[in-house]
Amino acid sequence: MIGNLSGGHIAEFILVGFPTSPPLQLLLFVLFFAIYLLTLLENALIVSTIWLTPSLHRPMYFFLGHLSFLELWYINVTVPRLLGAFLTQDRRVSYVGCMTQLYFFIALACTECVLLAVMAYDRYLAICEPLRYPSLMPSSLAIRLAVSSWGGGFFSSMMKLLFISRLSYCGPNIINHFFCDISPLLNLTCSDKEQAELVDFLLALMMILLPLLAVVSSYAAIIATILRIPTAQGRRKAFSTCASHLAVVVIYYSSTLFTYARPRAMYTFNHNKIISVLYTVIVPFLNPAIYCLRNKEVKDALRKLVLGRCHYPSDVPD
Repeated sequence: MIGNLSGGHIAEFILVGFPTSPPLQLLLFVLFFAIYLLTLLENALIVSTIWLTPSLHRPMYFFLGHLSFLELWYINVTVPRLLGAFLTQDRRVSYVGCMTQLYFFIALACTECVLLAVMAYDRYLAICEPLRYPSLMPSSLAIRLAVSSWGGGFFSSMMKLLFISRLSYCGPNIINHFFCDISPLLNLTCSDKEQAELVDFLLALMMILLPLLAVVSSYAAIIATILRIPTAQGRRKAFSTCASHLAVVVIYYSSTLFTYARPRAMYTFNHNKIISVLYTVIVPFLNPAIYCLRNKEVKDALRKLVLGRCHYPSDVPD
């Protein structure tokens, strides 16, 4: 199906979504709609708690607040399209709408990659250089790192979209996905896409692989420091502050690398859409629980905010 043409180019795309049986589509819609609402609630509470609690105005929680705010934006870019895919098999999206959604999706995904690396570096300083941590990670540096994460993500997305938007799309206009993504668009173009593929690949490596190397280096140093702690209780306490973050890093980076490291071969199989669900829905849903809700300071501050109490006992058991 070619669709409407404007000046010899496709004016709209058709998103295939998830062509399954109606009962299963309804079940999946209810499931992911519930996850969507819970993710909105979790991240909104975390952002509000960190913003309204002076004792949490420290670099560690500053980065957590940025991550939760990013997740709020991220799921509102991707999840509504996922929900729509369960309601209708074929959905139309204009060329401009597709490129706009693609820009914000890439920008937020790249920003999260860099922000995860920044958080790993912050944990490295806190565990490996605890006495020098206040001087090594002042609030001014934390602000610059956060701004650099956002700026790098949005600039990388702008460069990718600059090359993708210059391609011609003559037909067909069917995208085998529930949202506009780089690989299916590259597969649909009728012009030479080698330059766009090369730019996409290089920027993907820079925005994914380099932060991943920073994460691996930080955690290698963290693990080496933890192993030198003399008591078993001290080692468990130190490792517990990093294990959850490391688990999400592995899930997010592995799925992202699998999807974007080789753009030419992507979306040939339907299971790639399942992988997209992992990092667009499941990871944002788990992040608040993994990063924040296991932290006693955040939980106590959250209780104060939700219950509206001025004082809350500091010895409440976790």
